[in-house]
Amino acid sequence: MTECPLDLITRRLLLRIPVLEDAPDITRLAGDPEISGNTLEIPHPYDQKAAKEWIAEVSAGLRAGTEMLFAVTGRNTGELYGVIGLMDITREHSRAKLGYWIGRPYWNQGYATEAVCAVLDYGFRILSLNRIYAFYLTRNPASGRVLDKCSMRHEGVLRQHVRRGDAFEDIAVHGILRDEYLSSE
Repeated sequence: MTECPLDLITRRLLLRIPVLEDAPDITRLAGDPEISGNTLEIPHPYDQKAAKEWIAEVSAGLRAGTEMLFAVTGRNTGELYGVIGLMDITREHSRAKLGYWIGRPYWNQGYATEAVCAVLDYGFRILSLNRIYAFYLTRNPASGRVLDKCSMRHEGVLRQHVRRGDAFEDIAVHGILRDEYLSSE
């Protein structure tokens, strides 16, 4: 796998590797309690130091071939909307976990769906993965609708699978196989 993949371009978006200059925007958007509250791995509060450390980790994951993360930006404006990527990429099993978040000012505009579909295409066509899966908190059904729109199948619910603060929460699992993706075109 190459360290610096090509940018992914969609009708309205440019998906590119996050850079240190993104740290203030990532901090502002990911620092919103609505974002951290609806994701499995973003802490709150989220400060600029955490954003810079995360960006540095992105480079390490790229070099190791275990992660492929993108800043979701406006194609014409360059404005940062969120982050998306494939994580836990395993060549042995030819699979990866999809994760994403979009900043609240950009919700309900179809950016998440557009980005997810682009990353699925990248995962199957460029990385030649066999399976891509995603988890989301069941109390965030909007995330499930995004995955449905990109032809991912609901595979089940893992009851009280994660702890957020003092509460255990259910997570839903969606997945799609390469053959399903390619035949859905």
